[in-house]
Amino acid sequence: MKREFLQNIKIGDQVLTKEIIDAIMAENGNDIEAAKKPFADYETIKGQLAEASKTIEEFKGMDIDGIKKTADEWKKKAEQAEKDAVAKIADMEFNGLLDTAITTAKGRNAKALRGLLDMDTLKASKNRSEDIKSALDKLRESDGYLFEDTQAPPPYAPGPGSAPIGKKISEMTYSELSAYLEANPSAQI
Repeated sequence: MKREFLQNIKIGDQVLTKEIIDAIMAENGNDIEAAKKPFADYETIKGQLAEASKTIEEFKGMDIDGIKKTADEWKKKAEQAEKDAVAKIADMEFNGLLDTAITTAKGRNAKALRGLLDMDTLKASKNRSEDIKSALDKLRESDGYLFEDTQAPPPYAPGPGSAPIGKKISEMTYSELSAYLEANPSAQI
C-alpha cells in the first residue's frame, strides 16, 4: 500500500488526515514484517544448500582409500610425537638429576664430568640416584681435580700485632684484613 493511495481516498467530502494515514501505514508495515518473518532466512538456507551440494560433489571425487592412508600416516606421526615427548621428558628428568648430583658433589666442570661418565649405563639404570652418586665418587677418586676440595682450609690466625708472615697489608684480601683487624684491634693501617 502506498501513501498516495490513502491520500486520494475521501470519506464523504473529507480527505483522510495525516495522523490517520500514518497509523494505517504503520499497521500495514507491521503486517508486512510479520508476513516476511517465516521467509527471513531464505537466503541463508539457499546459501547452505548450495554449499552442501558443492561439498557432496567434492565427496564424489574423493579417494576414500587415500583418505584412510593419510589418516593412518597421521596416526603414526601422532604416536611418534608422543614417544618423542616421553623420551624428551625422561631425558630432561635424567639431566636434572645428573646436574643436581654434580652440584652436590661440588664438581668444577659439569661438561667435563658428563664426558667422563658412562651416560648410557646411567640412563638405563634402575636406581639412577645411587648409581650417579657412586659414579661421581669413583671419578672423585680417579680425577679429584674435577671437584672442589671438601676439606675446609685451616682458619687464618695472624700473629699478635703483626701482619701475616709473607704478606703486606696492602696485599691482603678483605677476609684476611678483617681477621687481622679483629686479632689486632689497636693496629694502625
